Amino acid sequence: MALVTTTLASAVAVDDTSIVVASATSFDAGRLVLVDQEVMQVAQNYSSGTTVDVLRGVNGSATVAHVITSNVVHGDATDFSTAASQEIVGYQASRATVVTSVTATGSLTLPAAGTDMRVVLNGTSVIALTVPVPTKDMDGTVLMIIGNGVAAHTITFTGGLSGAGTSYDVITTNSAAPIALQAVAANGLWNSFVATPMSGTVTNITGGVA
Repeated sequence: MALVTTTLASAVAVDDTSIVVASATSFDAGRLVLVDQEVMQVAQNYSSGTTVDVLRGVNGSATVAHVITSNVVHGDATDFSTAASQEIVGYQASRATVVTSVTATGSLTLPAAGTDMRVVLNGTSVIALTVPVPTKDMDGTVLMIIGNGVAAHTITFTGGLSGAGTSYDVITTNSAAPIALQAVAANGLWNSFVATPMSGTVTNITGGVA
C-alpha cells in the first residue's frame, strides 16, 4: 500500500488512547500513524470508523498532545522510508526539534535553548502568529514555519527581523500556495535566511557578495 494523509478531527491529549480522524480510508489494524513527530500504531481491535484506537509513542517517539487539523500520515511499516522510526542513526551530534501545530491566532511559545522548532500552520483559515524575541541563550536555534494549507497568514516577529524594527516585522504569506520559511536566533534576534546574491562569471563558478 502507500502512505495516506488525513487530518485530526479533534484534538488529542497526551493520555488519549484513540484518535478521531477526518477520513478513515485505508486505516487498518497494525498500520503506523505519524502525527507531528509522534508515531502511533493502529490497535489490533480496530475494524472501521473514524475513531481509531492506537498505541501511542511507538518506535521510541515521544507521546505529546496534538491539535485539531494536524496532519495524520499512515501506512504500513514498509511504506515509511525508515519504518516511521525516530531513531537517530550515526555518530554525529543531533539537536532536538520541537514540533507544534497552530490553528488559531496567538503568540508562539519558544523552545528551550539548544532546541530547534518546527511550527505547522494548520488549515486554510488565516492565522496571525506572533513570534517573541529569542533569549540570548537560544543562539543557533532554527525556527521553521510551514503552512499545510493555503491562506494569507501573518507572522509578526517582535522587534523586527534582525532587529530592524516595526517596518520589517510582519511577513504575510502567499494566499495562492503553501509556504515554508526559516529564521535563526542570534544575539537575541531572529535573522531570516536569505539567498546570497552572486556576481561574476557563473561558468567559472566565480562569485562575489553583492
